[in-house]
Amino acid sequence: MNRDLIYPAYVRLFHWINAVCVIGMCMSGWQVYNASPIFHAIRFAPAITLGGWLGGALLWHFAIMWVLVSNYLAWLAIGIATGRLRRTLFPLTVRALGADILAALRGQLAHDHLGRYNAVQKLAYLLVIADIALVVLSGLAVWKPVQLPLLSSLMGGFDNARVVHFAAMSGLVGFFVVHVTMVAIVPRSLLTMIRGR
Repeated sequence: MNRDLIYPAYVRLFHWINAVCVIGMCMSGWQVYNASPIFHAIRFAPAITLGGWLGGALLWHFAIMWVLVSNYLAWLAIGIATGRLRRTLFPLTVRALGADILAALRGQLAHDHLGRYNAVQKLAYLLVIADIALVVLSGLAVWKPVQLPLLSSLMGGFDNARVVHFAAMSGLVGFFVVHVTMVAIVPRSLLTMIRGR
């Protein structure tokens, strides 16, 4: 095992597939949303949508969905089986989280080793793991409300499932923006996610 390796090849592969899938899902989802907006004041510019029309957007959305779900489940399974998820995201304590949030607000949050996450990063990654699961589950409730009545009911019905799906997607976009901003602040993290070290 190479001790200099921060991110194994499978982690990097899953990361980049996830990134492309999330971008594609959002862009095609925005085109679907525009066809029947939940919030009439919110519309997405055609330049940032994918599919060109409702039918095309749905085709893209469903095609990318299978890749995203497969990639997510494989990453989760390997992360649990190898113990990597446990090692990188736990322990996470309230005390450490409070201290790191205060340090971040003061601009003093240390990030010396890219392979070791601080408490704020651990929480952010745990939340995005849960958020992706919520995006998928709420998307299934919207896509198949008759075939999955229990899931649809858990989401509060079809209309509420659409709101949950939109909110979960917004959370992913928020994470993406913060993630890219942090990469811009610490550019070596991008190289590490490409090279592994």
